[in-house]
Amino acid sequence: MKLTLNPDQTLSLLGSSIRLLRARPVVNGSLVEINRATVEQNGPDNWWVSYHTALGTFWVKAGHEGPIWRLRFGLDSLANDFALDSFGLRFEQVEGAQKYLRQGYHSWDGAEYVTLGEADQTGQAHTQLLPGSAAGSVVLGFDRHHCFQHTFGFAGASLTLQTLWDRKESSPIESESLLIFEHGGVEEALREWARQVAKAAPQPPRIPAQSITGWCSWYSLYAAISEENILEHLHGVKRVSRRDDLPMRVFQLDDGFTPEMGDWLRVKPQFPRGIKPLLDEIRAAGFIPGLWIAPFVVGNRSKLFQQHPDWVLHERQTGQPLVQMRFYGEFRWHKRSEEYYILDATHPEAFEFLRSVFHTWRHLWGCEYFKTDFMFFGAEYGPDRVAYHTPGSSRIEVWHQVAQMIRAEIGDALWMGCGMPLWASVGLVDGIRTGRDVGADWLPDAYERLYGLALRNFGNHLLWEADPDCLLLRQHFHHLSHEEQTSLALFAGMMGGAMLTSDALDELSTERLTLWRMLLRSAKGSCRYPLLGNDERLLVQVRGESPAAVFALNLSEQSVEHTYMLHELGLPAALYGYHWNQKEELPKAEQIAFKLAPHQGALVFLDAKPIQQAPVQLP
Repeated sequence: MKLTLNPDQTLSLLGSSIRLLRARPVVNGSLVEINRATVEQNGPDNWWVSYHTALGTFWVKAGHEGPIWRLRFGLDSLANDFALDSFGLRFEQVEGAQKYLRQGYHSWDGAEYVTLGEADQTGQAHTQLLPGSAAGSVVLGFDRHHCFQHTFGFAGASLTLQTLWDRKESSPIESESLLIFEHGGVEEALREWARQVAKAAPQPPRIPAQSITGWCSWYSLYAAISEENILEHLHGVKRVSRRDDLPMRVFQLDDGFTPEMGDWLRVKPQFPRGIKPLLDEIRAAGFIPGLWIAPFVVGNRSKLFQQHPDWVLHERQTGQPLVQMRFYGEFRWHKRSEEYYILDATHPEAFEFLRSVFHTWRHLWGCEYFKTDFMFFGAEYGPDRVAYHTPGSSRIEVWHQVAQMIRAEIGDALWMGCGMPLWASVGLVDGIRTGRDVGADWLPDAYERLYGLALRNFGNHLLWEADPDCLLLRQHFHHLSHEEQTSLALFAGMMGGAMLTSDALDELSTERLTLWRMLLRSAKGSCRYPLLGNDERLLVQVRGESPAAVFALNLSEQSVEHTYMLHELGLPAALYGYHWNQKEELPKAEQIAFKLAPHQGALVFLDAKPIQQAPVQLP
């Protein structure tokens, strides 16, 4: 891409097919009137533009490193009493792009490609522009995410990118580096951004040497857990995993063993011996013992809130506790609380309480796998909305202090983040949920959930290990058809990464256990999405080259037929094929055809030599 200075002193970036035109400064979400501009240019690859405004001087530094432009921007001479919430740049016109990527901030926030000009949306951390008639893409994204949140807002054909300063009490006022580059691919372009994020992170990414596999209580027992039924499942998982040589590592209790959110050192009477003896039994059975916690969540009926009402975030305008969630009806998570608040981690006593919880769980109870949930609560609001006990830091700095404390207390224990800020977690978590919850139905948002998983796949094994959520393999007690259930399991297995189930293994059929074994053995691999960004109703995953596996999933409500040339999928020109569950060998061909009913998937193994039987694991 080429950076140019326009006659009105605004900046434009010109690519081969996509152009970002007339960047102007934005402060607190509004354009700033430019009184005068000064420009310093040291060759074609180094710019410094200063915009003199009534607020102060807004500056942009731009440098070129290989194919990547690095931009930093900031403010000088801002009045001391000015409440700075955000600052950034607005490109008045994006030309040549057909779609943009709205990337969510946390596990459940979703991701999607949106047609430019049809919908105004704001995403986080980065975006990607896809051209209308050419291949490739343009990526814009910040390299660091441990001090600030960064937003990318599209309105019509304009793009506004902002750093959320959150009235931070420090100087200089300066953004992280914004990376802008053109790339010949789509998913591989996102991977290149992930590599830059990994390189810039304060701590290198934690990629488990062995994938996180095992059992979680939630989708079988939900909050109705007790020592008795947990031990019942433990004995079943132990017996079947040993008998069938299943590489299951973790056995985790999910929500339900504490009486209220926030009372993390109290235990329900359904666990009469407490938690430590149960974790000891899990460890003795050969599994890594794990527990669930939502560190930032505080229920209004908790002892914590009753005794320390000043430990939660309060709304700036009303002075009342900010209510993040309400459950006034019948459903209350098997708890008494009607409202849920957010722990104010800037309160020294609240912070130390949280430290004591993780210290106790790790060093006294013996927990070796931590699933932390609803983690975005701690990064949801800035000082424009809430009054912090100790002001002066950005919301992400506050969040990061907690996350750093958690890692320090749990040491080398495994950490799975859920409802988690995706990019601020790099270097801290071992695994992270990259999509919404699964369920016992083909959910109305299944398309958004599965496509969102595809749009975070680029970070798998580069920034963390991706967790698509638990697999449901049981034959009963769900509303999924056999095809739907198999399709969802194969989709998760093709991703490669964390692989857990909640089912009673001793109740599964031989067929389901065979599938589970194949997926467990394939967990360390990874897939790619060669057609990412297309409007196909089929979501296509590919692993390997020769041998290879191709999985196509029909996300639509209509039957779909489609034929792909192998070179479209990044595969060699001609390969033999084998339908994994049909015992049907396919002749050597340069294409692969799918005919799928709604919600149906098909997995085909491919190789340069004839395939006599389906492999026992994915390439």
